[in-house]
Amino acid sequence: MSDATAHPPSYTRTAKGLHWLMAVLILGLLVLGLYMHELPLSPRKLQLYAWHKWAGVTVFALVWLRLAWRLSHPAPPLSEALSPLNRRAAHAGHILLYVLMVAIPLSGWLMSSAKGFQTVWFGVLPIPDLLARDPALGEFLAGVHQLLNLSLMATLLGHVGAALWHHFIHHDDTLRRMR
Repeated sequence: MSDATAHPPSYTRTAKGLHWLMAVLILGLLVLGLYMHELPLSPRKLQLYAWHKWAGVTVFALVWLRLAWRLSHPAPPLSEALSPLNRRAAHAGHILLYVLMVAIPLSGWLMSSAKGFQTVWFGVLPIPDLLARDPALGEFLAGVHQLLNLSLMATLLGHVGAALWHHFIHHDDTLRRMR
């Protein structure tokens, strides 16, 4: 048995750590966003919104770190057994995830700015507003933020579904590379 067979190519520990940290943060943000959105206006709701924004800023910073790491440490090659169509779908799915990981926090930041609610990261570091206060634009951006999040949920379902499909149906190393 060759070394490549004994130990399939894997992501670096840093890549794995960033992947799983961001997975937990993003899933938490999605759940929190769905929950807090339906709450009546109260101090509790405002606190949840602050936490959501803090975590969103953190994800926005981490995605840039993750992109820098990915550019300097390429992903291991995909399984040779994948069809060309599956390879293209895998690459497109990863690109879409990165685009959404940048676009969603940015849309939230723009929305908060337009609605006149400055983000103060962890209650300490004021994040500058990107737009002047414009309630109509803020409402439009709220819709964009929601649409992007729905797109992320669908993309994540595809991402997780594909990983499980590879693991349980094809019995290949796709999922093990990120453990």
